[in-house]
Amino acid sequence: MNETIVDIAKYSLFDRELISAYKSYIYLLIVGNIKEALDHLILVVLAYSLICIVTYQMIFRRFINRFHLISDVRLANFRRVLIVTAHPDDECMFFGPTILSLTQRSEPCTVYLLCLSNGNFEQKGNIRKQELYDATKVLSLKDEHITLMNSTLLVDDPNLNWKTELVAKQIQKEVESLDIEALITFDRDGVSCHPNHCAIYYAAASLRLAGYLPKSCKILTLDSVNILRKYMSVFDLVISLLLSTNWCILSWKNVNIVRRAMRQHKSQMLWFRKLYIIFSRYMVINTLREVNVSDIELDMQINDT
Repeated sequence: MNETIVDIAKYSLFDRELISAYKSYIYLLIVGNIKEALDHLILVVLAYSLICIVTYQMIFRRFINRFHLISDVRLANFRRVLIVTAHPDDECMFFGPTILSLTQRSEPCTVYLLCLSNGNFEQKGNIRKQELYDATKVLSLKDEHITLMNSTLLVDDPNLNWKTELVAKQIQKEVESLDIEALITFDRDGVSCHPNHCAIYYAAASLRLAGYLPKSCKILTLDSVNILRKYMSVFDLVISLLLSTNWCILSWKNVNIVRRAMRQHKSQMLWFRKLYIIFSRYMVINTLREVNVSDIELDMQINDT
């Protein structure tokens, strides 16, 4: 009987050693696979980053540009463009590359800005009004081409949904009075999902669906991207070129102009916005989508659900 007990103990010890060895093998296998995957991921990231840098350099090299392989601006030659924003600083934070690209075009292009509120959420409306004019000067916009709304029905408030009819009325008025050829604004996600941003898209969309905008007036919306792409700066370049048909890409010199324009909004320059102007792709790249009726109808269906 004692021999039987000894044999059982030996087998139990053997089983424990076998299980321990198996666990060690599985652990080493998992660690090895993770390390190999990380090595491959690092190589892919480095290769992609290098491609982005080379592509960015190619865009602004004169001898390469002679062959028109990649253009810094791919946008129709509109003569009169209206940018519609919700708050002072939107023009820099989101639309800087578009505005600067249009104002610097060799072909004549008059850019107008309609800002639907004075940004009085923190009771700084008068300050933000002046900051808007200071910033737009840096972006080469003329004061007389800027319309800043100050309506009690369109107040800067992330918890307030603007009425579509009211926003649409203001947009229609500007488009008709200025003979606008292209209306550029936020898409349905508003870049940051701010309800005031989204309201502008749905107002412009309702005008198109109802036939209140001239057929000659195109609607282009600024692409909203996921949080990773949003803060990839110039490293979002290749993805943007592959996924978009309309874009504005700034040289590093012009990126610094947009950043300088954003710094005119001194009341808004909190620590996270300082990081934003360093890392945001919207300081470097704007990709735009031309919106047609079928796109709008689909967006409306998604919104209803």
